[in-house]
Amino acid sequence: MTESERRIHLAMHAGFFLLLAASASRLVVRHGLDGTTPALLALSGVLAVGYAAGVVWWDALGRRGRLTWLAAVVVCWVVLVAMAPSFAWCAVPLFFAALRLLSPRAAVIAVVVLTSTVIFAGVYLADRVDPSLVLAPLAVAAMAAVIFLELQRLIDDLVRTRGELAASQRAAGVLEERERLSREIHDTLAQGLTSMGILLQAADRQWDTAPDAARRHLRRATEAAATNLEEARHFVRALAPPALASGSLPAALGELAGPPDAEPRVLFRVEGDEYPVGVEVQTALLRVAQGAVANAREHAAPATVMITLTYLGEAVSLDVADDGSGFDPGAAVSAPGRGYGLRAMRDRVAEVGGTLTVESAPGAGTVVAAMVPWHAGREEAMSG
Repeated sequence: MTESERRIHLAMHAGFFLLLAASASRLVVRHGLDGTTPALLALSGVLAVGYAAGVVWWDALGRRGRLTWLAAVVVCWVVLVAMAPSFAWCAVPLFFAALRLLSPRAAVIAVVVLTSTVIFAGVYLADRVDPSLVLAPLAVAAMAAVIFLELQRLIDDLVRTRGELAASQRAAGVLEERERLSREIHDTLAQGLTSMGILLQAADRQWDTAPDAARRHLRRATEAAATNLEEARHFVRALAPPALASGSLPAALGELAGPPDAEPRVLFRVEGDEYPVGVEVQTALLRVAQGAVANAREHAAPATVMITLTYLGEAVSLDVADDGSGFDPGAAVSAPGRGYGLRAMRDRVAEVGGTLTVESAPGAGTVVAAMVPWHAGREEAMSG
């Protein structure tokens, strides 16, 4: 049962008891405590207790028990109305109870029976026939039925809409998680495996002619495999990259700079005074640097790659420049199977409120520049 249905049912139950009390009061005012009044008051008390018992033990009764409860309540009410038409006021809550419990066909029959009882009692005990004694109960029954059915339809629509919204949110969450995993795999496993492949190929070429260099390449491939394994364990747990364990972005970027004899040469420098930057911003900038270096090494064959981290008064910027072969950014993005790395970089930087630009041309090298506003870095670090 939804919260809206619960409120409607509580209102109907409260209405029944109020109308029952009003009917009993009217009976006493008009007829006093003489004659059949005490018996009718006792019967109305039985009706009140029976109705209340059904409300209290509603869940425990089950469907068959609820139908039995409704039948007993209606029979008791019919006897009261037959002897005191003022109790007809309780018909509306009973309409709702019948419509709630019964099938559409059975509900229509119940409403007809209840309405006919009210009309018969009113006409039978009236001094003269008044059309209002017939038309008023019919109008009330029709309005009650239409209102209940429309409310039920609206509630069903609301429940269905909530279900669709929940399904859409789950689907969006799944897509978001897939996107996160694809970025992490691209930025860690794929790039690490590419680097290992390049190092192993270099070791294979130099194994006979330059065994010392081949061993160095092999050791670096082994180190890359260990680093990649640690990266995989961290992104599976949705943790920060292991390179950021010290909490220092410059230290993590400095680890990208390899030995002097590495190909290509990767250099790193910091400009400006360092200030605290949030983990999400650090992770985004580190991934951009890793991706840009990996792309340069794999596609551009540069001699040098320069990583520059700059702390500005209003932003943190990261530039990765290489002197490689360069490319046409538009053609790279539109080429099948290519350009995902650049899109992943843009998505990462956009998630932390920054922007990423790529400047390149065939034969002119490439510059990948990311910039994150100061508030996205400093406020996140302070709140963390």
